[in-house]
Amino acid sequence: MAKSHNLLIVASALCFLSLVGISRCHSDRFFVEGQVYCDTCRIEFVTRVSEFLEGARVRLECRNRTGGDIAYTREGVTDKNGRYSLPIDGDFEDDICEVTLVKSPREDCSELPIDPFARQAAKVSLTSNNGVVDPIRSANPLGFMISNPLPECHEVLKELALLDN
Repeated sequence: MAKSHNLLIVASALCFLSLVGISRCHSDRFFVEGQVYCDTCRIEFVTRVSEFLEGARVRLECRNRTGGDIAYTREGVTDKNGRYSLPIDGDFEDDICEVTLVKSPREDCSELPIDPFARQAAKVSLTSNNGVVDPIRSANPLGFMISNPLPECHEVLKELALLDN
């Protein structure tokens, strides 16, 4: 009887220590997810006539806040729905991380905004020290502009109340 009691205490202690170890386990693995679209109206946001791009290349760069040196970089490609998911290992609390467009799969939709202040970039926070529990970090959609807007864009802009009737 004493042996089974001692065995129960040892087993309980091991289970307790395992749970403590799991609870203190901290993973610095994130997934940056977003979409890339063709801006078919050249208005720099997604509309009902925007087309999501398969095969677009994006780049995530994390730069040091003080010196601006690149601390981390990773590239990815979009799937048939224009979605990408970049697995990121590490915590970049002291860095500014942004996803930018690299290359469009379409020649007729490969233009980036010319204005340097309108640079297409989606900021993401890659740290566990910000109150966000989920490892998935969503980036805003990024778009390449089409060479010539679609004819239906005029109607789309009216629907959005961006043009007068």
